[in-house]
Amino acid sequence: MKKKLLGLAAVAAVATVIAGGAQAAQRGVTDKEILIGTHTALSGPVAVWGVPSVEGMRQRFDAVNAAGGIHGRQIRLLVEDSEYQVPKAVQAGNKLINRDRVFTILGAIGTPMNNAVLPRQLAAGIPNLFPFSSARQMHEPFHKLKFVGGSSYYDQIRAAYKLFAETRGKTKPCTMYQDTDFGRETEFGVLDQAKVMGQTLVAETAHKPTDKDFTASITKLREAGCDVVYMGTIVSDTIIPYATARSMGWDVDFVGPISTYTSYTAGAKGGVTEGYMAMTGFQMAYGDDPDPLVQNWYNEYKEKFGKNPDFPAQLGYIYADMTVVALQNAGRDLTTDSMIAGFESMKGYRDIFGGPVQSFGPEKRQGSNESFLSQVQNGRWVKIGTNIAY
Repeated sequence: MKKKLLGLAAVAAVATVIAGGAQAAQRGVTDKEILIGTHTALSGPVAVWGVPSVEGMRQRFDAVNAAGGIHGRQIRLLVEDSEYQVPKAVQAGNKLINRDRVFTILGAIGTPMNNAVLPRQLAAGIPNLFPFSSARQMHEPFHKLKFVGGSSYYDQIRAAYKLFAETRGKTKPCTMYQDTDFGRETEFGVLDQAKVMGQTLVAETAHKPTDKDFTASITKLREAGCDVVYMGTIVSDTIIPYATARSMGWDVDFVGPISTYTSYTAGAKGGVTEGYMAMTGFQMAYGDDPDPLVQNWYNEYKEKFGKNPDFPAQLGYIYADMTVVALQNAGRDLTTDSMIAGFESMKGYRDIFGGPVQSFGPEKRQGSNESFLSQVQNGRWVKIGTNIAY
């Protein structure tokens, strides 16, 4: 009898070890912690997006942790600097995947950087949540581990093209874009929409992300007779060519995607971007917003980080909040599959800033495809169009 009891105890002990091993097998999750990683631009030409986006994520996660975490677990955010360079993004991604063994990657910046890291990341079973890239590759082709939170650059530019052709009579489109995976999404959007509308692209120019002189490019577009220029750019390569065009007396319309929609663009020194337009799915928040929730967020960020929040901080906060909702939906028994189910059960999500309604499902990984036209007026972004779902 004694031997039988000892045998049963041994079996129970083995079962306990196996159960513990199964729990431990869920990478990035312990009894007390959820490990989330990101590779982003803390330095380099796109740090104006990377730094505030991380701060926005930290703002939301810190508040959640202070309130007790998610089902008793604290969220720990690991941040690696890619400098907006593909080799360094790959190095950062490998560290997060292989050494840190994160549960998920959130808010990774850059189309070419995400494209370079994703094959290894997805093979390791690590979800890619809300990258700071609105390229279609972030959710196409369908993959159960890829989630995005808004319209793509391609959606935005095609919607803008259709809008400008139909309501402003633009028939001589041109495009200026970064010669990267990111920039070419604008080129593809313009070419595809031109074909649908029976028009022809008049001229195009491509440049490196670090280029600073656009005189030759603007001259080429002007001499081609463009009546609208669609931009596949980010910050400095939006401001400089737009200012160059205006200094040359060329008053043609310029419009870009959400990547150009920052306070740096709107508040450029000397008001050189006055009149510039962008398609975006989210409305930028300002400190004088009448909504108390937005005011509280704005003031909390300012107190925490010692500066006013920019649009990337707002997006970082939204994407972190959506992640929190999915983790809450997933329950205490947190696995990759339960978090995916947590996202798929998210219907009608609306952020505190009045952004688009976002929903996911078993075959839906893009929360929304809506965007609207906004314009720089007196150093601020002002919504001048209604929401369009391309």
